[in-house]
Amino acid sequence: MDIGLVLQTDPPASTVVDLMARAEGLGFTHGWTFDSHVLWQEPFVIYSRILERTSRLVVGPMVTNPGTRDRTVLASLFATLDDMFGPRTICGIGRGDSAMRVQGRPPTTLARLEESIAVIRGLTAGQAVDLGGTQVRIPWVREGAPAVPVWVAGYGPKALALAGRCADGFVLQLADPYLVEWTVKTVRAAAADAGRDPDAITMCVAAPAYVTEDLAHARDQTRWFGGMVGNHVADLVTRYGETSAAVPAELTGYIRGRAGYDYSHHGRAGNRSTDFVPDEVVDRFCLLGPPAAQRERLAELAALGVDQFAVYAMHDDRGATIEAYGAEVIGRV
Repeated sequence: MDIGLVLQTDPPASTVVDLMARAEGLGFTHGWTFDSHVLWQEPFVIYSRILERTSRLVVGPMVTNPGTRDRTVLASLFATLDDMFGPRTICGIGRGDSAMRVQGRPPTTLARLEESIAVIRGLTAGQAVDLGGTQVRIPWVREGAPAVPVWVAGYGPKALALAGRCADGFVLQLADPYLVEWTVKTVRAAAADAGRDPDAITMCVAAPAYVTEDLAHARDQTRWFGGMVGNHVADLVTRYGETSAAVPAELTGYIRGRAGYDYSHHGRAGNRSTDFVPDEVVDRFCLLGPPAAQRERLAELAALGVDQFAVYAMHDDRGATIEAYGAEVIGRV
């Protein structure tokens, strides 16, 4: 199993770059960041510095979206970084949550997302693509260049089906084994229905990890994650209802007490908009505890078909967790 690191691009950017360089030295394979340009600093500028400081780390957003970023701009960004540093970028993409909602805009449609995946993949491979009747090609990208891998993030049945049809990888932003099993099976079934090899899709689980013996403190520091996931779950409940055969109750049931969400504290410990998230959900969605407990959960996820676990390092002891993963987790899972 690969282990990635996910950071927010809080200033100073040099700290993000330093942590990513340290992570590569500890054996992390991927360096991800949030992409919400109003809430945090511009990640693509920072990627250039990360790639310059590292030699193997694969770098990209978890996740970008085609609502705030034009798909041709995304393709040019990835192609430029790959031309400068070799093919070491990756495009995690979804409909857009914080990047869109903080501006008062709804996430983009799945249809737009699917079209954008084809455009990004085609342009980064030096191909001509059709944009509403206009053929567009990036002239400086060599024809036959390796296309940037595109990994789709999502929770609902339609998003999972989209990932199975066209994505190189799938990103699930929670680590509940039951929900991991359900989503992995759903994505692979959709791939088979589309005539693809289901095993060719890389499965990535992303969630907070906190290496500690103090579970109560770790829960308080990572409770924000259940609130973040709750934004997507609320959309599913609106679409499918609170009880539906299409979406497991293990995903939707916990948001009954959700009263709203404050994006000014998005992805941060102490977000009062996430007080509705019970300890049981925090324990299911996150990896909390000493190294042995981390390894045990990771082994369970690997047995379910997960190829990468991406550590959300967003709490008051992220440096120690990163170091603990390097010393006692990576290389032993």
